[in-house]
Amino acid sequence: MAGRDPHEAGRASTPLELLFDLTFVIAFGAASNQLAHALAEDHVREGVLAFLLATFAVTWAWINFTWFASAYDTNDWPFRLTTMVQMVGVLLLALGLPDMFASVIHHDGHLDLRLMVAGYVVMRLPMVVQWLRAGRQDPLRRTLCSTMVATLVVGQAGWALLLLANPAMGPTVVVVLLLIVIEVGGPLLAEKRHGGTPWHGHHIAERYGLMVIICLGEGLLGTNAALAALVHDGWTVDIAVLGLAGTALTFGVWWTYFVVPSGHLLAAHRERSFGWGYGHLPVFGAVVAIGAGLHAAAYYLEDETHLDATGTVLAVAVPLAVYAVCFYALYSTLTRSLDPFHVVLIVVTAVLLVLPVVMAAADVDMVWCLAVLALVPWVTVVGYETVGHRHNAEVLAALES
Repeated sequence: MAGRDPHEAGRASTPLELLFDLTFVIAFGAASNQLAHALAEDHVREGVLAFLLATFAVTWAWINFTWFASAYDTNDWPFRLTTMVQMVGVLLLALGLPDMFASVIHHDGHLDLRLMVAGYVVMRLPMVVQWLRAGRQDPLRRTLCSTMVATLVVGQAGWALLLLANPAMGPTVVVVLLLIVIEVGGPLLAEKRHGGTPWHGHHIAERYGLMVIICLGEGLLGTNAALAALVHDGWTVDIAVLGLAGTALTFGVWWTYFVVPSGHLLAAHRERSFGWGYGHLPVFGAVVAIGAGLHAAAYYLEDETHLDATGTVLAVAVPLAVYAVCFYALYSTLTRSLDPFHVVLIVVTAVLLVLPVVMAAADVDMVWCLAVLALVPWVTVVGYETVGHRHNAEVLAALES
């Protein structure tokens, strides 16, 4: 574990990393399913709060493993076994999500984090072992590794004490927020004060892209659920429109994400990695929530929801808006540029986000509202393919000059 070459040619995701990612399919699926149920029961505020906590826990553990593996993946037997233990933790966390959502939604007085926190701690403790190994075998970065170990131990001790104390809802929320600050601040402190780890820019970009694809799978599942709610009565124009809209929305989000040359930019500007990497916390959550919104649309079509048409359209429009904002913000953060043409795209995107909500309020069939909403990412796609690609070319040319 002396650290891998950050300029290694042909660096790609390993089979172990891909296997590790499969557990996050389950975790994100559980979070999406619970959010869809909460929305259908009209527990919107409670469901969103629980979803934010769930997606942070899932995403943060994945981010930490990913950056460590990019710098120190030895693929030896200790690395493989600690990864397996982390996978067990992800599965335990996923099993604990229904209890956590239920405690938030039904106002039980206590935030039921028992199984969820147990899984989270199981995910995180193997990272202590990994950082200790790295600190012993990479003396140049021993201080950095020690800082990471210290913050990890403090954080996990805090989660364990919270698990044992099981305080009331109010104190629990305060402690959770404090522990999140410790978790997020640890890598920032270690990297900024003690130099960086030898992570690989193109490898990190690929890993994040693969996680976006996993999150987009929830959109396809939501579309499938919506179609299943209708197709038993026979195929109609509405069913065809709904299937096309859900698929086009998911495909459009995929297309927009991958127009950004993140790998080249990260390799050239390693100092911009924190804003980009941390900025994906809301990106992953928003993409998963789009799938939950489409699943909520299925409940509406089955007449098994307390949300009206407007609320159902908002369940898709709001996370889609969050994704759009994050997309342009991350692009500006990574490129340190602002293309005036982006302002035009953002304005048109905003109009198409609002229009379906207005249509739903005017009693337009929800399927057609979703069809209009599906056009949102395609504004960026068309803008990039016709004009915006020139700005990307300029940004890349600047890296070589």
